[in-house]
Amino acid sequence: MKKIILWCTLGCLLVTNNVNAGGKAVSPAITAVEPIPVKQSPVPVYLGLGLIAAGVSRDCPCDSDRLKDMTYGVLFRAGWDFNQYFGIEARYMRASLEKDFSTTTHYGLFLKPQYPMTKQSNVYGLLGYGHTEIEGCAYANRKLVVNGISYGAGLEYDLGDDEDKGEYDRDFDGQGDQEKGWGIFADFQHILGSEGIYNTNSNVGAIGMTYDF
Repeated sequence: MKKIILWCTLGCLLVTNNVNAGGKAVSPAITAVEPIPVKQSPVPVYLGLGLIAAGVSRDCPCDSDRLKDMTYGVLFRAGWDFNQYFGIEARYMRASLEKDFSTTTHYGLFLKPQYPMTKQSNVYGLLGYGHTEIEGCAYANRKLVVNGISYGAGLEYDLGDDEDKGEYDRDFDGQGDQEKGWGIFADFQHILGSEGIYNTNSNVGAIGMTYDF
């Protein structure tokens, strides 16, 4: 029994001697572990809501002057950015406020070439196929219906502050209005050119807000 107690005492002294160097306590070395940054995976989808002004003009059968009307309404848009230079966008718009003779309804799908001018803004084009209805134009059924090519151009500006590309796992974030968060847009779209028996023309201007997911 005495031998066991002696050996235990010697073992304790050896452990104490290893932990204390020169009378000072030595703390075990701890290696700092750097946290692994987790990159986000935002979906390259955006939604937008805007206000529009739709201009309509057509020939007048009883006068050499053209009849003109300007109406106001709303625009809904949804898009997918494949990269910083190319996307697609679907649009729906209707303008019926303050009308004299026309109500404009238009929807379609558009290719969207784009170019980042700065870290927060980009210009874009629209080229696609749309369905347009102009009501109240003195046609037989009081409606002009046209399916065809539509095009336009616009500008987007990102209101967010997440400009660091390293924050995301897709390489085009941080360029143009393609980061997660709110932005604003303004664009112009030509939807009709000399259509129908009265050569009806229509162009639409839009401003609004967009949100990138």
